[in-house]
Amino acid sequence: MRIGFFKRYGYAWLTIAFFLVSLILHLHFGWVAFQEDAAEHRQAPVYSSFLTEWARDLFENWQSEFLQLLWQVVGLAYFLYIGSPSSKENDDRLEAKIDALIRINGGEQGSRLIEELDELYARTHGHSDPFAHSQQQARRAGEGVAHVAIRTQG
Repeated sequence: MRIGFFKRYGYAWLTIAFFLVSLILHLHFGWVAFQEDAAEHRQAPVYSSFLTEWARDLFENWQSEFLQLLWQVVGLAYFLYIGSPSSKENDDRLEAKIDALIRINGGEQGSRLIEELDELYARTHGHSDPFAHSQQQARRAGEGVAHVAIRTQG
């Protein structure tokens, strides 16, 4: 497997690692506390009883903290991504202004450049793929388009 896969999804891998480490530590320290509690009551700790208690505490925490945060972050990000009216308003306006400037400054070449950029960034046929283009392509965008102000009048 290529290293790019791990680099591309590095945040997800780090989140999974944090989650697994915290889950293991929760299990370990819960067991230690359960053993101490059993010793105080002069009973032998039973692992099956501990697992039931641990699962109850885990899901209680999961419900109260993680699911709330998950809904807030993922839910809001999803609605921003699908383009609720409040999220896309400024992006569409800004993009229209930039397209107008490219057309003004580049003329026919500017229109061709806009079409190429729309295709490259998947604007005209669905959601854009953040990895559909390379950094080099993004840096070269607009090369070869003559600026209107540079043209000499004859």
